[in-house]
Amino acid sequence: MATTWDADEAKLSLTTSGRVAHGGSRVAKAVGAASSAGPRARRRLGPGPAIPFGLQIGPVLLVLTWVVGSALGWIDPRILSAPWTVIEAFVRLIEQGRLQDNFVTSATRALLGLSIGLLIGTILAVIAGLSRIGEALIDGPVQIKRAIPTLALIPLLILWFGIGESMKVTTIALAVIVPIYIHTHNALRSIDSRYVELAETLRMSQKDFILQVVLPGALPGFLLGLRFAVTLCWVSLVVVEQINATSGLGYMIDLARNYGQTDVILVGLVVYVLLGLVSDALVRLLERRVLSWRRTLAN
Repeated sequence: MATTWDADEAKLSLTTSGRVAHGGSRVAKAVGAASSAGPRARRRLGPGPAIPFGLQIGPVLLVLTWVVGSALGWIDPRILSAPWTVIEAFVRLIEQGRLQDNFVTSATRALLGLSIGLLIGTILAVIAGLSRIGEALIDGPVQIKRAIPTLALIPLLILWFGIGESMKVTTIALAVIVPIYIHTHNALRSIDSRYVELAETLRMSQKDFILQVVLPGALPGFLLGLRFAVTLCWVSLVVVEQINATSGLGYMIDLARNYGQTDVILVGLVVYVLLGLVSDALVRLLERRVLSWRRTLAN
């Protein structure tokens, strides 16, 4: 009985050792083939090289679709005017001087509200980011404002400021404050504590600490918030200019709606689109210049 057991055990041992030897030979062959094939090229995992004028491809395709659809009659001109009709309306409004006057009015309101919102949002973010007391006093009200859409405050702002320029500029500023505060505050709190310890070791003053550590560290978040703020600035402008306004691009669009002038409405929308794209492009250019030292996935 013991002899049979020993024989079975010996067979199992031979079988296992044969499998191991066979597997080892396969691994050795694979390693030898890889070494004979030479070093493999490193696979790049990023998004790849930048495409020339890549950001313009989407808008160009959208415009081409509009042109082709209008030319082939797929788009009813009563619903969406053809591009050449919009161009004719654009030229007509310029000759009449209406487009320039309304554009200047809208740009003035937008820049004023954006400037006020940027200043207030940045100051609040710095105070809340560097002080626990400041955060306790500021962060809660800002989060409450964040939960309330700015446009929902317009009836209250009309009661407080009337229907003049103060109400319109205040609405834009309130829309701008939230993204600037949120992103700047988050960037401040994300600064590496080692930089703070280094500043304490070097006995930096509070002023030097803010200028040399805090502001550079919060700059990426601030620029990201600026992109959102610029977009919200134009969105708020469209709405406030359609409320008891007598000038501005939004007023021009609302007046064209009353008369069924689709081409004039599209002219105003195209101007808004151009303003939004140009504003975002300027912020991106500023971001690339100011943060050129960073090595990120986009690079």
